[in-house]
Amino acid sequence: MDVIGWLWLGLPLLAGAAYWLGQRQALALTDGGRVEIHSLPQHYGQLVLVWAALPPLLILFAWLVIGSTLVDAYTVAAVESSGLLTEGQSASAIVVDVHTGMAEIDGADASPAHGAAQAAIARARGMFGIALAALVAVAGGAGLAYARRRITPELRARNQVERILTAGLMACSIVAIVTTIGIVLSLFFEAIRFFELTSPIEFFFGTEWSPQTAMRSDQVGSSGRFGAVPVFAGTLLITSIAMSIAIPVGLMSAIYLAFYAGSATRIWVKPVLEIIAGIPTVVWGSFAALTLGPKIRGFGEVVGLDVASESALAAGIAMGVMIIPFVSSLSDDALNAVPRSLREGSLAMGATDSETIRRVILPAALPGIVGAFLLAISRAVGETMIVVMAAGLAANLTANPFAAVTTVTVQIVTLLVGDQEFDSAKTLAAFALGLTLFFVTLGLNLVALTVVRRYREQYE
Repeated sequence: MDVIGWLWLGLPLLAGAAYWLGQRQALALTDGGRVEIHSLPQHYGQLVLVWAALPPLLILFAWLVIGSTLVDAYTVAAVESSGLLTEGQSASAIVVDVHTGMAEIDGADASPAHGAAQAAIARARGMFGIALAALVAVAGGAGLAYARRRITPELRARNQVERILTAGLMACSIVAIVTTIGIVLSLFFEAIRFFELTSPIEFFFGTEWSPQTAMRSDQVGSSGRFGAVPVFAGTLLITSIAMSIAIPVGLMSAIYLAFYAGSATRIWVKPVLEIIAGIPTVVWGSFAALTLGPKIRGFGEVVGLDVASESALAAGIAMGVMIIPFVSSLSDDALNAVPRSLREGSLAMGATDSETIRRVILPAALPGIVGAFLLAISRAVGETMIVVMAAGLAANLTANPFAAVTTVTVQIVTLLVGDQEFDSAKTLAAFALGLTLFFVTLGLNLVALTVVRRYREQYE
């Protein structure tokens, strides 16, 4: 383990020691209870912990951001000044080779410059590691000493800790918002580059999806067709099949567990649903491809239907069964969150259990249930492995559930796999698909919020 790893391991020890010292010093100020201090002793310990651990933590995070850049810059300068570069060699390329292991894997490509780069990287990591350790020690020690000098009976430690926690929570919220904005902007700018190469009309209204393009002017290849209608139609078809299974079965199972099942049944069924929710998607994809798909095809042959080996129906059924536990668990939580007094009041007025559930419980739990449905739809739209294994990659514009189709996420993965040129329409199409899918999901959320506001019951 290098110096940086030891610093990360030592940070919790520093935090624990700072907390213990701060709490002990606060207890000493009380003089056995004869002196009153403003805050509890643990608040003083927490304040010392923050001052001792936060500066080193910020330094380590800064190193994560710029550390590799500093090491590479030092290595490039060392290689260039070594005089070992031959004609046609680049110091930056040699550093990349060393990082990827090419100089060690293929000895024929190794050169004295590669050896100099390896030595420079090791030297830079050791040198920067020692400097970072010294900086962390100074920052942590200075923070610890400063915080301990501030501890007095009048120090409002609790208020300061609460302000620090509030600032930390606000910073986390800002990071989440900025990250989301960054993702959207990156998709937007790359999609703009795509629409400079391809007409938006063709993308949004075209019915032929064949993104293969020739990489060079002298290469024989397709010019590419980027009509995304078949891709979104396949996504809608598979999602509709999955939701037609997951939503009613999941909601009905939640109602049963919440209002009709006995305690013994609930104790067993609830954990089983949670276990099913944890099954990896590749297992569901294997089940759909190896078991469900052939069964559907065999049934189609019996009744005279033409069923493809990879079909939307197989992928939709497997996906729907996979999503049932999500709908059931979240809907069950929403139903149980409704005040029990509402149910008891309805039953006291002479309503039956089913009437109470339909007219009182479900309207009151509607926001949570709609949230469960949205989560299920998002899971279905974003699923990739099951579609790849059970529905295939063919972009067919069809509403036939027995045909092979593809989805947006599958095409995004396909377009970005392998060595790609990010100046070609083929690769940039993935960003256009992602941006469109983002706005579709956003529209679903807005519709759901409108439905919730329209039909939600308000209780005083």
